[in-house]
This record gives sequence, C-alpha cells and structure tokens, in this order.
Amino acid sequence: MDSPLPLPVVGIDVSKASLAVCYQANQQVKHLEVSNSKAGFQQLVKACGVQCLFVMEATGAYNLAVAYYLHEQGGQVAVLNPLVIKRFIQMHLGKGKSDRKDAQWLLRYGQQQPVKIWQPDEQVLVECRQLEQVNEQLIKQKTMASNALAALLQQPVVSQLARERLQHTLHVLTDQVQAVEAELLALLEQRFQAEMALLCSIPGIGRKTAGTLLLFAGSFHRFENYRQLIALAGLSPREHSSGTSVRGKVRITKMGGGLIRGKLFMCSFAAKKRNRACQALYERLVAKGKNGKVALIAVCNKLLKQAFAIVKSGQPYQADFTSKLSLNP
Repeated sequence: MDSPLPLPVVGIDVSKASLAVCYQANQQVKHLEVSNSKAGFQQLVKACGVQCLFVMEATGAYNLAVAYYLHEQGGQVAVLNPLVIKRFIQMHLGKGKSDRKDAQWLLRYGQQQPVKIWQPDEQVLVECRQLEQVNEQLIKQKTMASNALAALLQQPVVSQLARERLQHTLHVLTDQVQAVEAELLALLEQRFQAEMALLCSIPGIGRKTAGTLLLFAGSFHRFENYRQLIALAGLSPREHSSGTSVRGKVRITKMGGGLIRGKLFMCSFAAKKRNRACQALYERLVAKGKNGKVALIAVCNKLLKQAFAIVKSGQPYQADFTSKLSLNP
C-alpha cells in the first residue's frame, strides 16, 4: 500500500500586524503578505488551500489567532521554538534577515525536518493562563507601590496625601492579587481536581505551585518523559568546556519557564527539609562540595521528576518513592 503524499508546506513569519507567507506552487516559491486578522487568514487559505502543513514560530500572543483559525479550518499546524529555527538557519549559513526570508526558512524547515503537530489547549487552560498573567502583572504593580511607599516614608518631609494614596493603592492591589489567585485556583481545582491533589501530596509543593505546574505543563499530557519537562522549564544543565583551555561552569539553560523556575526554587527550601528524596539529594551534593544554590537547583529538578511521575502514575507521593514510578523511557 502506497504511503500518503506529504502535505504541501507553508511557512508563516508572524508579527503583530502582518503575516509573511511563503509557499510553493507549480515548483515555484511564492510570497504573500496578509494582515494578522481574520480577513488576512482567509486570504492565506484562499491562496494556499487548507490541506497544508502550516509552519510558524511561537511568538507569544501573536501567532495564536492564526494557529487556531487554521486548525479549525482543518489544516495541520506546527508551532516551533524560535531557537530551533535560528539554529537551522545558522546550520545552513543563512545570511541577512527579513520577514520574507524568515518565512522561506520556515518553509524549508517544514519540508526537511519532522515536526510535531500543534493542538490547541482546552479552553480552561487558556483562560487560567490569562488569569495567571494578570496576577503576575498585579504582583509587579504591588511591589512597585510598596517600594514607592517605603521610599516616601524615608524622606524627611512626607506628604500625608501622597502616603494615603500609595497606601490605598497598595491595599487595592493586595485585594486584587488575593481575588485573582483564589479565582485561578478555584478554576484549576474544579477541572483538575485529581491532578491538583496529587501534586499537593508532594512535600514542598503547595496549592499555588501545583496550579502553576499544571498551567506550565498543560496538565502533563503532552510530555513523554520528565526530561522534556525539565528542558522546557530551563532547568537542564549546560556545560561550557573545550579541551584543556575552556573550563566554564555548568549552568542551567534558563530558556523558558522563568515563572515556574522561581516557584520551584522557593519550594526547594521546604523540600530539602520535608521531602525525603530531596533532602537526601541536597545533603549528598553539599557533602561533595557543591554550593547551596547548585544543590537547590538539583532539588528543583527532583521536584519536577516527582511531579511528572506522580501525575502520570496517578499515585500520590510516598516517602519510599522509588524509581519504578519514574516513567522515563
């Protein structure tokens, strides 16, 4: 039986206002520029058809609308890490940069490399991530108001009106943060009750971190092993050495996952005291001469491994947790 013909590939370079499109027709490479709007998406489908593999980079909020539209129309969509495309271009010694060139490189990548087909997250995850973003912005504003108030009170002359305004702002922001956090956790616990309970069974992980983990990992369904989760969180070790002359420190990659790294790092302080496996790991590394921060980063990795294994297995944390639940291939 003959294998099905590969779908024609369409490369899309996404910006806030427009889409630079590159596709092939009659053995010729063609370019098209349309607006990043529903009208532009319709022009794109009219020119290229819908039975295609549409390849684009993840560009935050800007690529989501076109990805959703093409998926709903029946097209296959691949959303790539921009670093992957950057390395692909470097490997082929690409020079210069423009939206048209970037779209053509995306076309070439889709033609030459296997890609994972993108699937939209369920609506509750999307809504919860939006709430999480709002909450992070409110926390930043609260910190700014708190710092401004502290600076004001250090001055020899303090305006009572200025102090009252800042105190009121701080009070309002504190209430807003608490309200958004409660709404976010209520939504997560309603939809992911079992997963939240499993994650909260891990000593060192509380409700807020469990919620952040679920949002970050998309309920863990898209990961095949814990290494993928650790890599996405930017906690994979990266060595910088060569021969005898270059001996850089081993550091974590810090690519993506800044919010979850921060949450896990704070959890690591409790985990090294209350979580038996994390405590043993921390003490072993410190005994080998590793500094405390390196040992705490290792504890963060351990927490992610435990979270992955526990959610995938459906078994809550056990003090004698063994490698039989690690679920890595």
